[in-house]
Amino acid sequence: MRKLETYHWIEKYLAGQLTGEELNNFELRLKTDPALAEQLQQYQEVTGTLQFYGQRKLLQQKLNTIHAQSFEPQPKKVITPFGNKEKRKIFWNQHYATIAVAASVAILTVFGTLLSIDLWRSMGKQQAARYSALRREVEQIKNSQRAINKAITGNKANTTPKAEYDPGNFSGTGFAISSDGYLVTSYHVVSGADSVFIQNSTGQQYKVKNIYRDQAHDLAILKIADESFPGFGTLPYGIKSNESDLGERVYTLGFPREDMVFGEGSLSSRTGFEGDTTSYQISIPVNPGNSGGPLLDNQGNLIGVISGKQLDLQGAAFAVKSAYLKQLVEQLSQDSVEAPIKLAKSNQLAGASRTRQLKKLQDYVFVIKVYNN
Repeated sequence: MRKLETYHWIEKYLAGQLTGEELNNFELRLKTDPALAEQLQQYQEVTGTLQFYGQRKLLQQKLNTIHAQSFEPQPKKVITPFGNKEKRKIFWNQHYATIAVAASVAILTVFGTLLSIDLWRSMGKQQAARYSALRREVEQIKNSQRAINKAITGNKANTTPKAEYDPGNFSGTGFAISSDGYLVTSYHVVSGADSVFIQNSTGQQYKVKNIYRDQAHDLAILKIADESFPGFGTLPYGIKSNESDLGERVYTLGFPREDMVFGEGSLSSRTGFEGDTTSYQISIPVNPGNSGGPLLDNQGNLIGVISGKQLDLQGAAFAVKSAYLKQLVEQLSQDSVEAPIKLAKSNQLAGASRTRQLKKLQDYVFVIKVYNN
């Protein structure tokens, strides 16, 4: 559907002009097409702003009319611009409501002007205080410089002993999305990185390169750069396109510490932080290091990418919907000079017990280790 045509249908929907099959089809698309839902939300915000502006302009025109009537030139014999007492009474009866509204608007405008700058400055700080991205900052770095030097001088895949484990400057979680070495993580995990490595639960490590970063949706596509990488083989999970249902059981794997951690809960809202339609809210305890981890439904379908949590609401975490990951990969495949990314499609986890699902999943989920100067 072209953009102009899309807005035409949105206008008809908001005006209540869609009936019967048209209305059912449009509401079905809103549930299954996150991009359309986001366009609807943006349209409502823009039109609401324009309506408010129109109301202000209309009030201003009324005030200008009153002003012109009040100070219209009068013959010298007339002492007051409002004429005699009877005319003043008539004028007041006609315009007192508008004058009262104008006075209220003037007061609110003064206070709004004084407060707006501080409000906009503090709004970002308040949201940042309520929303926490889950990149893990390592307080004590052990042998980090030595690990970087070894990697730069050609150390390919290797097994790192537990005693020499090096978490890097920052860490998060990532997971495979294709058999030939493409992975996804959160944008904020790799933001500002000089070099990035992945490491699985057995200690095997590879250097990766950034392919694409989508700051708006907090996603980053990575690719293993080591020539020794043999490939992932067939991925056991598929990537879901349509939205999941409220109350579904969901789970994730991640690296909030050196060992892989499993978390389970339910899908508690179809929108994310502050009503963000590109994300889900989930009731899974997450911590720094979980960012970029996979969110899967009960059947083992990938439905999202863990991104953050709300600090003032216990147990509220968020995940970017898998539909936006698919859109990003499709766009990248069209624009990139590299071979198109072939996403995992088949699901080998459906019907398996949770423990069997986890055993198959753990080889495709990685620590993302970020180094910067």
